[in-house]
Amino acid sequence: MTLHVAKPRTDILTLDDEFYDLVEPADFPQTILRFRNVRAATEIGLEGLIDSDWVAHFGRFHPLPGSLPKPLALRYHGHQFRQYNPELGDGRGFLFAQLEDAGGRLMDLGTKGSGQTPWSRAGDGRLTLKGAVREILATEMLEALGVTTSRTLSVIETGEKLMRGDEPSPTRSAVLVRLSHSHVRYGTFQRLAALDKPAEIERLTHYVLERLAKQPAGDDPYSALMHYAVAGAARLAAEWHVAGFVHGVLNTDNMNITGESFDYGPWRFLPQWDMGFTAAYFDQFGLYAFGRQAEALQWNLFQLAQALRRVAPAESLIPALKSWPDRLAEHARHKALWRLGLQSVDATTDEALIRAFETGLAESQIQPDTAWHAARTGRPLPTAFAPYTERATAHASTANTHTYWSDEAPCTMLIEEVESLWQSIADQDDWAPLATKLTAIRRMGAAHRPSGPASGQS
Repeated sequence: MTLHVAKPRTDILTLDDEFYDLVEPADFPQTILRFRNVRAATEIGLEGLIDSDWVAHFGRFHPLPGSLPKPLALRYHGHQFRQYNPELGDGRGFLFAQLEDAGGRLMDLGTKGSGQTPWSRAGDGRLTLKGAVREILATEMLEALGVTTSRTLSVIETGEKLMRGDEPSPTRSAVLVRLSHSHVRYGTFQRLAALDKPAEIERLTHYVLERLAKQPAGDDPYSALMHYAVAGAARLAAEWHVAGFVHGVLNTDNMNITGESFDYGPWRFLPQWDMGFTAAYFDQFGLYAFGRQAEALQWNLFQLAQALRRVAPAESLIPALKSWPDRLAEHARHKALWRLGLQSVDATTDEALIRAFETGLAESQIQPDTAWHAARTGRPLPTAFAPYTERATAHASTANTHTYWSDEAPCTMLIEEVESLWQSIADQDDWAPLATKLTAIRRMGAAHRPSGPASGQS
């Protein structure tokens, strides 16, 4: 194999084996390439791989030249539905490689469904093919809607039959590779605090600031880290809100220090604008409901600050935490205007406009994507939107030059379509509807992009 990776990296190895365990990937009976993200591969110098080499790397996990010699299962703790769990860690995934993207950013290639690790507990370390298809759809749709998200780089079907209680079994299996700016979680810091390892917290803080944030640690690195985390989380909360997306499981081990959305399980897009809408059937008290996601991210930031209290005084962390409301409001304002295709007037005028639009969403119960599309293209909206329509005249509009804006209906991703796309694969092994949908999603993303892509998009 003569693959040349333009810019391989091994930065994670500077943290040593206190942060990870060397592991072996599962030996799958089959490796059938089902999804290859050429656009993402191009950004990290992997576009030239032929299919057999792609499968060797992302189905058999032969090391990428110059990157990590062996996969690493990362160690972390976390609050799961606000109950602390010290027995977490990568149980069905690992960090496979690190590369530099075209913008000079350090990127992680992490897996899902790659086999058991020391942190698997009673799990089999596998991923269902349906779960992989759902993750493709989530990441593609979120990227198109300007959400800072991990991206699905590869899905390979693995030929095993898995037993699962939440879908008809036995079911088909897969291994997924995601591309993300980092897999350092809030729970990574929590673990080090729980084990009373201040020197390791310091090392991890410098790793995040210098290699991920690309900023000097300065005289108060822990304050800098909190400001970085708060900024990313506020942006992400606003992006989810405007996209009408419900992640479902916002535990601290699912929170990435770089503020990327990742690890998609029971996600949903809103059928109606409902603050109480939940994605996970097991979220019986609505802890991670649509309208509580910002609250959940803020709570998680407090847990990160609590972990940093092992090495930093409270007064150095509090200013970042206090900045949350203003950061969230600013991101929410700019993101909503971006999706509406309107220019800012001033904060007060903008916020009144957005409140009027969201009131129209709640009162009319129109499907949110339909309303955003109609507002952007000047189509009629229900009478509940009259206050919004009146206020919108004060704002200059963005030109809608892409042919997508001529479509009568928007591209959506509701659960019924997700199930239908999967059923074509499950019943007829027909992948054509999925391919057609991905083309439609990317077309929508291209239409939105000239108005201002999400900063930091991976």
